[in-house]
Amino acid sequence: MTDRFSIIKNGNYQHERTGIFATFHGNFPTPTFMPVATYGVVRGVSAHDLRKLGAKVVLANTYHLHERPGENVVRKLGGLHGFTGWRGPWLTDSGGFQVTSLSSKVTITDNGVSFRSPLDGKLRDLTPENAIRIQGALNSDIAMVLDHCVPVTDRGGGKPSYSQVKDATKRTYHWAKRSLREARDSSQSLFGIIQGGEYPVLRRKSANDIGSLDFEGYAHGGLGLGEDLLFRDDVLEEASQIVPHDKPRYLMGLGRPSDIIRAVARGIDFFDCVLPTRHGRHGVVFTSEGSLNLKAARLAESNEPPDLNCSCHTCQNFSRSYLRHLFRIKDQLAGRLATFHNLHHYFHLMAEIRKTISQGNFREFSNAKLALYERVL
Repeated sequence: MTDRFSIIKNGNYQHERTGIFATFHGNFPTPTFMPVATYGVVRGVSAHDLRKLGAKVVLANTYHLHERPGENVVRKLGGLHGFTGWRGPWLTDSGGFQVTSLSSKVTITDNGVSFRSPLDGKLRDLTPENAIRIQGALNSDIAMVLDHCVPVTDRGGGKPSYSQVKDATKRTYHWAKRSLREARDSSQSLFGIIQGGEYPVLRRKSANDIGSLDFEGYAHGGLGLGEDLLFRDDVLEEASQIVPHDKPRYLMGLGRPSDIIRAVARGIDFFDCVLPTRHGRHGVVFTSEGSLNLKAARLAESNEPPDLNCSCHTCQNFSRSYLRHLFRIKDQLAGRLATFHNLHHYFHLMAEIRKTISQGNFREFSNAKLALYERVL
């Protein structure tokens, strides 16, 4: 396997580091944030907009693209790069979490996952092998293995038992080995996924098992689902000591700004989350002074931009009052402008993180930012 990840600088605080990940469609710096383009589009944001905002790599979902429009359509139109117009790197999630959380009548066996499509009710099968084949047709630069993610609560509202999570964690390991055996294009990297629910011993076991396999990156799945914050910090830090140091680490689906900062300190390199785009569509923006609800009545006559310290298109051209007005009349421009700002904020945050690690003052930056992000304006 060709080494695609290079560590540039190890920090002097905890386990933070900067690096470069190389792909056929371009290299990108780490730590990095990937905006979520579930169906091949970041809601309301074009590929041109993403480039202007500073995106480096974008995430799509295998399950959803398999359902619509189908991986063969995407393949015929040039893979995700040709189909969507985003020519930079793509990461595709395998879709295992979506299958178990969105579909009814799911059957999970050692072979794979069988489920009824929520679109047409037809029976679908997802195995470790065809998850890799689908991602090959999508031509993503980074593919994720199929894993068995156990929800924090089961369908009856109770917490899954140790034995349930143990079985799912063991199954994730065996699926990971099968995924590695499936043929794929040499230009596509493959990441393994650590599971284990809220059980430290299972998290440790999974990190050792998945870390022993020759993946080009290692991800943490099943976090950000309501677990204790200190538990998350501990399992991330412990896993950083277990998985190969020279490979990237990815915290899947979790990305409040404070979450990102805490996880960077524990050695995480990749992040994705729907939060900046979802919050933007609902009128909440992240600023240099805390989060701000643009729908608040007190902003009716405010001539200030959302963030006085921001250079994004939204903050340079529109007032809080006008944005509140757009949300009140339910014009689609409101969500777009708020989303643009939030994505710019996230990309700027990642650049600041990389800069402070490189300069050796990430600790001071981290302490100041964590206090700030607790504020609500």
